[in-house]
Amino acid sequence: MKKLICLAALSVLGAVSPAFAQATDTDSADVKVTGRVAPLCILGEPSTASVDLGQMAATSGSRIGRLAVIPAQEVTLPGSFCNFAGSALSISTTALVSESAGTPPAGFARAVNFTASGSGWANGGTSATSSALADGNNPSSQSTGATQPLPRLSDIQVQLSNFSVPSDALLLADNYNGLVTVTLGPAAIAE
Repeated sequence: MKKLICLAALSVLGAVSPAFAQATDTDSADVKVTGRVAPLCILGEPSTASVDLGQMAATSGSRIGRLAVIPAQEVTLPGSFCNFAGSALSISTTALVSESAGTPPAGFARAVNFTASGSGWANGGTSATSSALADGNNPSSQSTGATQPLPRLSDIQVQLSNFSVPSDALLLADNYNGLVTVTLGPAAIAE
């Protein structure tokens, strides 16, 4: 009986032995690698950081002292992009208002209104027109364009045009400052 148990033990060892013979000197394991990319919108560097309109009042002719004809001005923001779907371009304008505060005398104004239009992003573009009063109050306006449905890389064009003075009044002598703010980011979610 002892012989039989020994033979059985040897036959079990023989059966296990080939498995040990198949073992190798290498092994492998998988390591998961993850990462993420945050939503990002970048506006390209404006082709000009400041638009100087120069002398805005006519100095001769039938409109002397009133707003001269000012041609449209263009600024390009090249290589602008959003790396996600659902972005929008917004434009905010602040009228050119004289640096001196106060109410102007009758027939005079201290504000020049204009329209800023943005294009090159979603269909239709967007524009905002300032509507400052003669005394410079209420100088700002804002507009958001259509939603861009896909990530996009594009040159954005901003045009300044339609310069006007409230009631076509005479302009007060002074330095005038205005502002256009271009914003590229997620489209607002309707509530």
